[in-house]
Amino acid sequence: MSAPHSNAHSNPYEPPSDLERLQRHGWTLGAVGVAACLVGWILDSNQFFHSYLVAWLFWLGIALGSLAILMLHHLTGGAWGLMVRRTLEAATRTLPALAILFLPILLGMQEIFPWARPEAATDELIQQKAAYLNPAAFTLRGFFYLAIWSLFAFILSWLSLRQDRTADPGLIRRMQAVAAPGLAIYCLLATFASVDWLMSLDPHWYSSLFGVYFFVGQGLSALAFLIVIAVYLSQRQPMDSLFTPLHFHDYGKLMLAFVMIWAYIAFSQLLIIWSGNLPEEVGWYLERSHGIWKYVSILLALFHFLLPFLLLLSRDLKRNAKLLSKVAVLVLFMRWVDLYWLAAPSFGHEGLSFHWLDLATVVGIGGIWFALFVGQLRSRPLLPINDPYLEEALADD
Repeated sequence: MSAPHSNAHSNPYEPPSDLERLQRHGWTLGAVGVAACLVGWILDSNQFFHSYLVAWLFWLGIALGSLAILMLHHLTGGAWGLMVRRTLEAATRTLPALAILFLPILLGMQEIFPWARPEAATDELIQQKAAYLNPAAFTLRGFFYLAIWSLFAFILSWLSLRQDRTADPGLIRRMQAVAAPGLAIYCLLATFASVDWLMSLDPHWYSSLFGVYFFVGQGLSALAFLIVIAVYLSQRQPMDSLFTPLHFHDYGKLMLAFVMIWAYIAFSQLLIIWSGNLPEEVGWYLERSHGIWKYVSILLALFHFLLPFLLLLSRDLKRNAKLLSKVAVLVLFMRWVDLYWLAAPSFGHEGLSFHWLDLATVVGIGGIWFALFVGQLRSRPLLPINDPYLEEALADD
């Protein structure tokens, strides 16, 4: 394997040309989805805002999970991260756009969150939390979280671009110096964000493990997404000759680890709350263990944990890129189901009430987000061309 190219003006790992077509498809889907969302907003604004929150959190989870995995890669190193670093960086650079897409949630705050409604003034428990749960503080915190996350994404991408241009070996240490506090700050802010954007949908309920559950789910979303993109790129030049079964084996092991951690946190939260049997805590689970929601809970246990867990135990499956991508698509879909399961029962609908806006918002936000992601992916070489460990990452299996 030849050494990495050091010419700052060359692009030896140029993105495939059909990414442009993929980006156009993203814009088209986004436009169709946004048009449908506008119609839905006019017809039923309440349902629109409920659906929008879940869809926004789903796509935000991929971008934020990518930021966390990117920082983890900078801290630990390894060929697995170098091969997908540009995918992770491209996903993180969509965070400013997701901050703009946060605005409809602010517009629909009263429709989404019980504590933002006038009748909350008569709820004694909500009033005890009013210093934290109020529209002004919610808005400031939301933009603060998104600004800090975007700042870390910008710094890491800027340092990575400088490495491409200058081949300065000292930049590795600088990226590590940013990633170390960045990962801790990400986890801290994601914990607060989980309270603001999901837990406060039921302001009478609380869980000390919910923040961990939230950001572990984001990491799992990002891993599943990067596997799908890595498989797509591995079928096209120049990456078709660079990805090896060993790389996909590593991604499969990481996804297996995150599936297990997600299940462990989910079960631990259930066990602690169920054992405590406090009315203000256990009611949240009671609502999700009766009627149609009981079957959604079973669906999560089977297809978010058990089936991916059993499939990912196979060494052969993890080394088979196409099969691994199918598991990743399943996990991505179940990540949306999980967010829907977390949010929808708190909206006061009777039973499971899937609405066409649930699909329209996912397509509308997703089309825009994906088009922006592909645009970012096209803007740089697919590999960090002057990273000193790139040759090792490209070594044959």
